[in-house]
Amino acid sequence: MRFDYGYDEEQRLGKSYDIKLFQRILPYAGAYRVKLAVSVLLVVAITLLELSVPYITKEIIDRYILPRERLSDDYANMEFSSRKTLAVDVNDPTVAEIVKQYSKLFHVQKDQTVIQLTDLYRLDPAALGQLRHNDLSGLFRFAGLFIAVVVAIFIFTFFQKLIMELAGHRIMHDLRVDLYRHIQRMPLAFFTHNPVARLVTRVTNDIQNMHELFTSFISMVFKDIFLLVGIAAVLLTMDWGLALLTFMVLPFVVMSALAFSKRVRDVFRELRIKIAEINTRFSETIAGIKVIQSFRRENENFKAFARLNHDNYMAGMLQINIFAVFMPIIEILGVTTTAIVIYVGGGHVLSQSISIGVLVAFLSYMKMFFRPIRDLAEKYNILQNAMASAERIFILMDQPTTDDIKPGEQTISGPLKEIRFKDVSLAYSDGQPVLESINLTIHAGETVAIVGATGSGKTSLVNLLIRFYDPTGGSLRINGFDSTTLSPTALRKRISLVMQDPFLFTGTLKSNIFFEAGDLSSKEQDRIIDASRCRDLVTRFPKGLDTLISEGGASLSSGEKQLISIARAFSINPEVIILDEATSYVDSQTEIQLQQAVKNLMQGRTCVVVAHRLTTARTADQIVVLNNGSIVETGNHEILMAEKGFYYRLYLLQDDKEK
Repeated sequence: MRFDYGYDEEQRLGKSYDIKLFQRILPYAGAYRVKLAVSVLLVVAITLLELSVPYITKEIIDRYILPRERLSDDYANMEFSSRKTLAVDVNDPTVAEIVKQYSKLFHVQKDQTVIQLTDLYRLDPAALGQLRHNDLSGLFRFAGLFIAVVVAIFIFTFFQKLIMELAGHRIMHDLRVDLYRHIQRMPLAFFTHNPVARLVTRVTNDIQNMHELFTSFISMVFKDIFLLVGIAAVLLTMDWGLALLTFMVLPFVVMSALAFSKRVRDVFRELRIKIAEINTRFSETIAGIKVIQSFRRENENFKAFARLNHDNYMAGMLQINIFAVFMPIIEILGVTTTAIVIYVGGGHVLSQSISIGVLVAFLSYMKMFFRPIRDLAEKYNILQNAMASAERIFILMDQPTTDDIKPGEQTISGPLKEIRFKDVSLAYSDGQPVLESINLTIHAGETVAIVGATGSGKTSLVNLLIRFYDPTGGSLRINGFDSTTLSPTALRKRISLVMQDPFLFTGTLKSNIFFEAGDLSSKEQDRIIDASRCRDLVTRFPKGLDTLISEGGASLSSGEKQLISIARAFSINPEVIILDEATSYVDSQTEIQLQQAVKNLMQGRTCVVVAHRLTTARTADQIVVLNNGSIVETGNHEILMAEKGFYYRLYLLQDDKEK
């Protein structure tokens, strides 16, 4: 069997693959299209409100802060006045009193009472305040409008973020569940080619990277695009000539963005690869810490990890360097544009073709104009990060599962009567068969022992029975049905596997024993506990079946884990039991308990025993002897010993070793 822990799936897919990725992502987003649509509408509202802020500022300056003469009919069609005089309303008693008090400063011009702007400073401050009380009232109203806009932006932003985060988390929830379900359905061969840490990275880090795609990228890109279009429209409305002049820098922005995008994608892909490699190395270190420490490999292992970490650091620094160049370029272009506006717009103010309010609004809009450009660059960062993760996620999800390869839809009605191997071959890799021409029949209620030297194919034969693998040649028939046409789920409900090194999950003792049979009554649970000889184990713990088991059952002995594994097999009441030498590597007292539990488990059931100790095979109805992937002998213990063949020599050799 080949174990390939390389990173060959990290293909250089390129931009053409991005469209396909989006097509794969869209169905997940489509389920929450209402929330996404509401979020986008709120973004539009927020954008319009933000666009109104500089314009409100312009109106405040032009109408109320800077004195503005009220134009006579002769000047009504002019966009701006000379602004050298201020017209006052003499019908207002307060204003009339001030005009009377400072009569030398006021004079009538075109049926209006006006005062030179240069004479305003000669008025008493109190009088000046009374003279401009209408402007102060206007300032108060516009200030209130300004506050209302800011409050509205806050409220809309709150709900937009809330809705978008909710939709984003739901999308990620669905994607993570689908990926987890897909991984569970992968054939066993898949897990021999993919380290655990790589799969963990896919389900955690890569999914989380895509979370920002939905919570930040989608809504903010809409906002930035709307903001850019809105600002451009307002600038063209206020002064199209000045606006077109400032837009001259946009080609340079576009060229910078294109150059940036060509480099950043590969950097993010490289970062994802390095993170997966780091996780794999760390996972292997924790899993193999006993071996590392016993062989004093700490320094060598540390150096290997340090090299991986340094490669990740260099990839991260390359990313930073790219952004360190791109972002200042955008800043320089923004400052250059602002300088153009100040110079040209200031000249227009001096020539009185535009007002100071327009210039201030123009500068505010230009500052806002480059903010979404910078944001889009950052969002492109998020997009590339998400696309690099999406590549890995969908490459994994595109790999066929067991059901995709040979789904099998038939189910067996009635009890299992016969399992027949006919010229069965199995190869994990092309040209490297591990089983060849296997012919074997197992009848219901029969105990069959599979024996042979290490690497002879015993476990591979068991893997075929439970459909972890399917034959690459010949056929395996169960009750006359080809095993590849049978539903793996339905088949495995009838078969229980007790492994030599059983795996326990983090949880309670009860959840580990009644793993697939949580609906059993208390009476049935007690019967299973007693039959599997787990009663002493359960009563030894203060919390009994509610005792928490650590990861992998690290707090339990090998014998205790085997007893729990046998109880787990009992709980589903299988028709076929597969025992991978469940009594190996335990002390004598525990072995007696295990043998009693195994005897109870085997009673009335078809049993296949992978016997590493040949003494276990003595009581089997049929002994199958494997050597180099082929059956060399079959028969019971007496017949095989009498023939004095391969089994006989193997038995005597093991008997001598045990003595």
